[in-house]
Amino acid sequence: MTLSALLQSVTPSEVADLGPFLDRVYAGTAVRDWIVASCVFVGAIVVFALLKRLTLVRLAQWAERTETDLDDLVIDLVRRTSRFYLIALAARIASHWLTLSSTTHGWLSKAAILATFIQVGLWGLGIVHYGLQRLVKDRPQEDPIRTMGASILGMIGRGIVWITVLLLCLGNLGVDVTALITGLGVGGIAVALALQNILGDLFASITILLDKPFVVGDAITLGEFVGTVEEIGIKTTRLRSVNGEQIVVGNSDLVNSRIRNFKRLAERRSVFTLGVNYSTPYAELEAIPGMLKDIVETTPHARFDRAHFKSFGDWALIFEVVYFSTRPEYHALMDVQQGINLEIKRRFEARGIQMAFPTQTVIHQGAVEAPRPGARN
Repeated sequence: MTLSALLQSVTPSEVADLGPFLDRVYAGTAVRDWIVASCVFVGAIVVFALLKRLTLVRLAQWAERTETDLDDLVIDLVRRTSRFYLIALAARIASHWLTLSSTTHGWLSKAAILATFIQVGLWGLGIVHYGLQRLVKDRPQEDPIRTMGASILGMIGRGIVWITVLLLCLGNLGVDVTALITGLGVGGIAVALALQNILGDLFASITILLDKPFVVGDAITLGEFVGTVEEIGIKTTRLRSVNGEQIVVGNSDLVNSRIRNFKRLAERRSVFTLGVNYSTPYAELEAIPGMLKDIVETTPHARFDRAHFKSFGDWALIFEVVYFSTRPEYHALMDVQQGINLEIKRRFEARGIQMAFPTQTVIHQGAVEAPRPGARN
């Protein structure tokens, strides 16, 4: 049976009989108002769901045409809009068609506000997640400090969001949050004093994440210690020294120290000296700086800076050479230095230039008298 046939089959007397039923009052509201409120409630939920879906589709199309990631944040916030909040909002709208007592109306208003605070907390989590992604986006996925730092900052961010939501909800319910905040502050100070060393290392690890003075795999110098960063933890950072042993350093000590990071060198400067004999002819001495320049310039991964006849040493004429290795790794620097040394040795031998080594010349002046017979020494 179609709808039109069903309506035609209803007689006026049957319609008149519905009047008393619709006028009946339940919980202070007529049945007809309950029906209208229910229709408004269902209709509002349907409209909100359609609007959410349509908004996501439009934002996804917009995101494909833009390079910024802010549209991804907006999409995530729309997705985080919970069904619970939409139902609570629809119920608040439908309540306007109901005749409610002031007490019931007040509780409904508080419930709607609480739902709004919770939804704001969910949106806050989305913003925290977006901020963390922006913070660690330049780090590789397998980087331990990325996982560690994101975990710590995420935990702190979520804690701040939900504590704020909790305080707002308690304030909306009429609870005096001033005393609660004061108590939390005093307790927090006591805990901070008891755990100040641990908390210092914890926040130092966050500082390392934010400031990025080094990452896992970097070769650094910390005071008298030289090593490669193996692990950056919540409390300590572990280095592997050039001798093979593991060095464990507190994160707060790292943050408060001067660190030399060799991994981030674009070039590594090297200075070395060599000595030739004092008997080397002047013409050869004059040619040596140009020879050294040519040797460095023809060595792969080396950039010449200067070469000079520096000084007169105790047993040699000293030349100083400065160059840069374009590959900053230490083993690459040693490969460059080895190539330069071998070429210097080859060219000096070809030209008959003698490398100096420590020698002493003793000069005796005057004759030495022979001891006379019978004389005492």
